[in-house]
Amino acid sequence: MKTKILLIGGSDETRFLARSLLNKGYRVTVINESREQCESLATIKGLQVFQGDGSKPFVLEDANAYNADIAIALSEFDDANLVICELCKKQFHVKKTVALITDPEKTDFFRMMGVDSVVCTTTTISSLIEQHALMNDLNTVMPLGSHIQVAQIVIPEDAPAVGKKLWEIQLPKAVIIGCIMRGENSVIPRGDTRIMKNDKLILIVSDSDRQAAFRALAGN
Repeated sequence: MKTKILLIGGSDETRFLARSLLNKGYRVTVINESREQCESLATIKGLQVFQGDGSKPFVLEDANAYNADIAIALSEFDDANLVICELCKKQFHVKKTVALITDPEKTDFFRMMGVDSVVCTTTTISSLIEQHALMNDLNTVMPLGSHIQVAQIVIPEDAPAVGKKLWEIQLPKAVIIGCIMRGENSVIPRGDTRIMKNDKLILIVSDSDRQAAFRALAGN
């Protein structure tokens, strides 16, 4: 049985995330209030799209939230994301909930309220600023734990990795390339996948391996 993922709210990040998850073989459903966003998302093959307010139980019911294994709340409003996760967990019995938040002080409260994973955009931006001197093209850093991060980098035209296959790049052994975003498409990386300029790579990397991975992929 394929894992069923429900994405609620968001904008451009929802599109990229939906494509990536579909390419990995997940079943993905999106709820979004914006008619324009829904029309754009509906062009993605295999994606189920529902227009409505995801913090409303009847909208979640219409989108078959009961069948979801994971619910990810991507609204720009922290409180709305908490409500969405609470509803999904307690009323629709979704196994795992993930909330995007902007206020890092709410992280512990969200977890206390039963949200399984909390991603803080403020922490992401702070990490970006700290990394800027090393890698100008580093776009996002999402902490997963005390020593592991998910990092997104853009490959510049003169990067040492351009034109090489993944197996040819001298990356630390523990670094994982989870996804390559190439224009509107998401590529599932394999050993013979060739890196191209302007590729956006999603890495799972430890603190100790991060600098070496960035240098191997994008140079100094």
